[in-house]
Amino acid sequence: MDRQALIKKWTPSPLTLILLGLIAWLWFRPPAEVSDENRALPPWQVTLPDGRALSSDALKGKVVLVNFWATWCPYCRKEKPVIDDFWQAHRNSGFEVVSISVDDPPEKIAAWMKDKGYAFMAAPTNASVAAAFGDVSSVPTSFIVDADGHLRHTVAGQLHAARLEKLVLPLLKATPP
Repeated sequence: MDRQALIKKWTPSPLTLILLGLIAWLWFRPPAEVSDENRALPPWQVTLPDGRALSSDALKGKVVLVNFWATWCPYCRKEKPVIDDFWQAHRNSGFEVVSISVDDPPEKIAAWMKDKGYAFMAAPTNASVAAAFGDVSSVPTSFIVDADGHLRHTVAGQLHAARLEKLVLPLLKATPP
């Protein structure tokens, strides 16, 4: 085989290069952006898949992670075990998770959560949630609310254990028992 034929044989097609680029972008996606805030949130409420209403008032006194996600989102799927592990470790210390699906109906949310073995609360989004947290345009996006109901941090992107520890643990320590 001559040199040109060998080069042609091993030169990737444009489609292969595009696919490799897409895989690299998905794998090495930029880190999440974290903003520090301290503002009161208006009251909000969700209906859990089992029909129970959950209001922001019922969560007062707890540090709450409000996590916007979708079942089709690979980054959401990747962060859910991390969120679940952190919740399991800190829920008795006053930490709660409310996972808000941006586009799935209650039945699909309940089935997905059950299939994955997650026990923290999950619900579909609604107008009161949008009024409180704004129009979340990309997932995953998370909001950390302190025990007084003030928004303290916004995380646009995937959560990981070290980030949760850095943002949540100081708020848990500041929360009276």
